[in-house]
Amino acid sequence: MAEATQDLMLELLKRVHAELGDVKREVSDVKREVQAIRTHLIGMQQDISNIYSILGNHGQRLERIDRRLNLTEPVE
Repeated sequence: MAEATQDLMLELLKRVHAELGDVKREVSDVKREVQAIRTHLIGMQQDISNIYSILGNHGQRLERIDRRLNLTEPVE
């Protein structure tokens, strides 16, 4: 009877060990996916920053053009 219990425990431990290996692989996959998302978000953040910079430059340029053409309204 004791041997049957030990065999049962050994089988259970083998299954737990195999499932733990599966979980480790899945967690590793999720980590890689999260890292890819993080990298993509950083790229998007840099693109947005560049767009804001370009828009700011265009705004300044338009202000200079308005001043040269006297298109600005006097401030009251």
